[in-house]
Amino acid sequence: MHKYLKWNEQTIQDFSNENINSLYNQGYVFTRVEKGYMNQTRSLRIDLSKFELSSENRRVLRKAENLKLETKDLPLIDYHWSLGKLAKDFYDTKFGDGVFSANKVKEILTTEQNFNKLFVYKVEEEKIGYTICFESEEMLHYSYPFYNLEPKNLKPNLGMSMMLSAIVYAKENNKKYIYLGSFQRPTDTYKLQFKGLEWFDGEKWSDDLEKLKQTLK
Repeated sequence: MHKYLKWNEQTIQDFSNENINSLYNQGYVFTRVEKGYMNQTRSLRIDLSKFELSSENRRVLRKAENLKLETKDLPLIDYHWSLGKLAKDFYDTKFGDGVFSANKVKEILTTEQNFNKLFVYKVEEEKIGYTICFESEEMLHYSYPFYNLEPKNLKPNLGMSMMLSAIVYAKENNKKYIYLGSFQRPTDTYKLQFKGLEWFDGEKWSDDLEKLKQTLK
């Protein structure tokens, strides 16, 4: 199992927007471990005042123009076990067995935890993908995406389409930042294509993406 990069950690009791926004500004992010638990990591975010869609971003969204985004409040009142199974299967396939259990997904989605939104992605009325998020007035943390990886169900570029839809949602809803998780694996480089991207280097935010790429070497 992949070891998560963290420089610091804390468990908070103060869940005010001011405190949470301040900690995200210091490189901390909510995790799935337990309520209030945050890691300080090599966090990535987009300054949405500097963000605009690139021609490649537009191409991806054009191909997914029938993808609709709905938001649901957490905890869910209509949880179904198939959601936990879908998430578990996705993380088992992508990152290895046991990374994210169906029980943990259920706990996050049905009890008072760190995340307060479930983004639901639909084509017509068929739900094809989900992302577990934290949203405040100032920012959105796009955290745990999952979708059906079976070839017959998989839409092209679905993961990127989901992320781009969330970025557009955050910008349209006047957020200052959208946080995209951490940067620590070679597979994270797809997150580097967005205008306005910056990263937390352990002390401050930087927009030097060449230096960021060096951290993988």
